[in-house]
Amino acid sequence: MSASAGVRRRGAVRSEEARMAILDATGRLFATQGYDHLTIEGIAAEAGVSKQTIYRWWSSKSAVVADALIEDLLLPDHPVVPDTGDIRADLIAWMQSLIDLVAQPGNDGLVRSLVAAACENPDIGTRLNDALGITATVSTRIEAAVDAGQLPADLPVTEFVRALVGGFVLHSLERSEPAPDVAERLVRALLH
Repeated sequence: MSASAGVRRRGAVRSEEARMAILDATGRLFATQGYDHLTIEGIAAEAGVSKQTIYRWWSSKSAVVADALIEDLLLPDHPVVPDTGDIRADLIAWMQSLIDLVAQPGNDGLVRSLVAAACENPDIGTRLNDALGITATVSTRIEAAVDAGQLPADLPVTEFVRALVGGFVLHSLERSEPAPDVAERLVRALLH
């Protein structure tokens, strides 16, 4: 192996190390400061890289946050739909956990940032959906409820899941204080 080949390999390793340092820093800062106080400058300082290094891979703060989420560095314990045998209660519990997550101090910009990142780059939206498994896990839970006779056999599962997730996203974009029963009302509206 030539000396120049070794240098190139080392550069690539350093690049991946820098990328992961940036994503790790994003996760740490998000956990302590929330989305609204997270800055590219702060991420760069925490990761020990320049702002230009960050902008080499990401066009915005929301894109960095989306990738940190995809890598399970932001919300490793993201809410999943429980399976207690009561689809209505399970969906309400899941939706409430999402609402509670977004309502935590500093997290109110999270959904807006993810929507912005997905709008900037459709691949991010697909990767977020795949990484979080929202469509897959919620669809699986809905299909199990259909099979168990808890929901109509002709329920359009994909459209139902999109409406459920879309209702949450729209609620989050409103920036209003959530009513205590918003999760229950949304699920009830979709199930009737």
